[in-house]
Amino acid sequence: MALTGIDVTSCELVIFDFDGTLANTMDGITRVAREALLDHGLGEGDLGDLRRLVGPPFPQAFSMVYGLSASEAVEVTAAYRRIYATLGIDGWPAFEGVPELLRELRRAGKRCAVASSKRAPLVTQAVADNDLDGLFDLVLGKLSDEESTKAATIAQVLDELGADASDAVMVGDRRFDVEAASACEVPCVGAHYGRTCPLSELVDAGACSIAETVGELGRILLG
Repeated sequence: MALTGIDVTSCELVIFDFDGTLANTMDGITRVAREALLDHGLGEGDLGDLRRLVGPPFPQAFSMVYGLSASEAVEVTAAYRRIYATLGIDGWPAFEGVPELLRELRRAGKRCAVASSKRAPLVTQAVADNDLDGLFDLVLGKLSDEESTKAATIAQVLDELGADASDAVMVGDRRFDVEAASACEVPCVGAHYGRTCPLSELVDAGACSIAETVGELGRILLG
């Protein structure tokens, strides 16, 4: 599949993923995941590229990447979350240029929202820690590991803000964002500036375009 090339400059609602899109969470996620996995009994040689965990939701990510059983993944996720919650803003700093981009979008009359696979309380905290909360109309994360999917969260954003899918665009850094947006008939811009996946992943998933920098993302969204 190739980039769809859809022009999203007229979209009134911009829905952002959080990890790897608004905030550079790679170091925090991989550092904490490494500790949790080693404590669970995996060896250093078993870990491979921990960046694979940035994007898919936990606890499923541990099963997808490391083949853990559902119960093992839940156990590792619980340990991971206990450590991760202590990081504070050092674990989720906004990418350089993101606050300025959000303010520019607001000045242009766009509405902005967050649809994250992080748990709702944590993503709300992370947005506030970066002083970004006043720039969003809605911030949503998952309420439980069992019930929430990324597509369901995007659909909830559309519903709560009374927006039509044809007037919205998603911005995300992994194929999971592109695929979830597609399930909601929303185009997705691939955010590649965080380098959380190969470029081909976003292209093959059907992103409408690719932003290699935050500045380029602004040009894609605003023209």
